[in-house]
Amino acid sequence: MQFTTKIPIETSKNPITYESKILALGSCFAENMSEKFQYFKFQITTNPFGIIFNPVSIEKLINRVVNKIEFTEKDIFFHNDLWHCYEVHSELSNPNKEEFLKLLNFSIFQSFNLLIQTTHLTITYGTSWVYRNIESNEIVANCHKVPQKQFKKELLSTETIEKSIQNSIDLIQKANPTCQFIFTISPVRHIKDGFVENTLSKSHLISALHSTQNLKSITYFPSYEIMMDELRDYRFYASDMLHPNQVAIDYIWERFSENYISDESQKVMEDVDSIQKSLLHRSFNPNSESHQKFLANLNKKINTLTSNYSQIEF
Repeated sequence: MQFTTKIPIETSKNPITYESKILALGSCFAENMSEKFQYFKFQITTNPFGIIFNPVSIEKLINRVVNKIEFTEKDIFFHNDLWHCYEVHSELSNPNKEEFLKLLNFSIFQSFNLLIQTTHLTITYGTSWVYRNIESNEIVANCHKVPQKQFKKELLSTETIEKSIQNSIDLIQKANPTCQFIFTISPVRHIKDGFVENTLSKSHLISALHSTQNLKSITYFPSYEIMMDELRDYRFYASDMLHPNQVAIDYIWERFSENYISDESQKVMEDVDSIQKSLLHRSFNPNSESHQKFLANLNKKINTLTSNYSQIEF
């Protein structure tokens, strides 16, 4: 008896391998998936400008990176003892103005160097709801706890999102024509926007994304649909009832890896997993003969793996 409806996912024609260089951008769920890549020792860089939820803000940063448009003093502001930038996440904010600008511009050039080497770019969109700064009339990536009265909340139209996605693709292909795109929608529920509003927001993202899927270099991974249809139960949510819990993240990763990671690399993942678990092992008697034998076998496994994949480090 089957208790769930399994979503069919087309196997990638350009699967990820241990030679692949992955760049992940987007919402907090992008970070969840990146942690899995990191655990299995893939080459991945995640959100060099911090977590970004909406397509327009992601496009702005991609434009800065591809065209090497540096941040200047007019792009930053001082609030609550820190220098902030509306285009990036608050985790980059800094009490020193010069250091902050230096960090932002270093991130641009570092990201460009990463982008031109990237084989697979994953972008996870979280919401269509955005905040527009009333003074500048610009959509912000993060409000940095600036008073609400300085912003106007609005819902991005499907047409605006579609155009933003296409602009992002065109910009990246300008710098890296062979880059493969994997788009997905975050399964995190943005209930602060409202229940109906959250559904509307996700629907705009999904509709816009599927309008761009006719390009050969683009695939859509249904993480949102897996959460809604395959898992479909509050036991798969964290205690806030908004974010997927670890069981859900592990399951979505499993569905991703079986379709987007090469068969050969999945075998390597088994070896990495075995080593990672062994590294967590703590002996009651570290000096015992059995533990020394265990360590010798572990070192042998690590040396064998790293000799074949020099980019892997434990």
